[in-house]
Amino acid sequence: MTPPKAIIADDEEPLRNYLKVRLNDVWPELVICGEAENGERALALAERFKPDIAFLDIKMPGLSGMEAAQKISSYCRIVFITAFDQYAVEAFEKEAVDYLLKPVTRQRLAKTVSRLKLKMETETERPPDLSRMLDQLMAASQAPAAPEYLQWIKARHGDGIRLIPTDNADYFMAQDKYTVVKTATGESLIKTSIKELAEILDPSKFWRIHRGTIVNVSRIAQVSRSVTGRGVLKLKDGRDTLTISRRYLSLFKQM
Repeated sequence: MTPPKAIIADDEEPLRNYLKVRLNDVWPELVICGEAENGERALALAERFKPDIAFLDIKMPGLSGMEAAQKISSYCRIVFITAFDQYAVEAFEKEAVDYLLKPVTRQRLAKTVSRLKLKMETETERPPDLSRMLDQLMAASQAPAAPEYLQWIKARHGDGIRLIPTDNADYFMAQDKYTVVKTATGESLIKTSIKELAEILDPSKFWRIHRGTIVNVSRIAQVSRSVTGRGVLKLKDGRDTLTISRRYLSLFKQM
């Protein structure tokens, strides 16, 4: 039996590599016959290899994942990759279209792979027609979009890049010319400043508590006031205590 073939299209190389490793883990028989950094390249690969599956990031420079899908969905099963667009996810679920949310977890990918295998074994006809749904999504995408917040942190790790889901960060703290990213497994350094991070992190999940500190709200265990009038914040792991400057104490007023 010929092993199934797939292509991966995402404009971020670390994310393509991450997905390729995860796919090899949960579906070792799958052959990744090509990788693309944009929709145009994805189309060229699809025409060349005629893959069974295409993993397409929805938003890429130039031709988007949805535009590419419109041209290849007649002979190729599509799995969309998205950083969470509520309208798109609802449409995918309504049409039983496979999708992956960033950051892609092994558990979610394994579920998608199981669905793909079942469809390929039981459905002998060509993939379902997605043109109507894609047309609706394309029209909706022209409307003003909700802000997109940072989903992944790319930190230098040896000679490569370590990808850290933002939700895994306990806090960010300025240190000399760098910013420390603290997680349950250790610390990493990035060059993005606290000021820049405050503009691209989801404000409902991450609060700036000091000129040089941003904390993941879900990690907060307790807030108290020191004798000097500053706030003292304890994290749930019990190992770290952070200072809240007077400027940001109003965030923690009793509701």
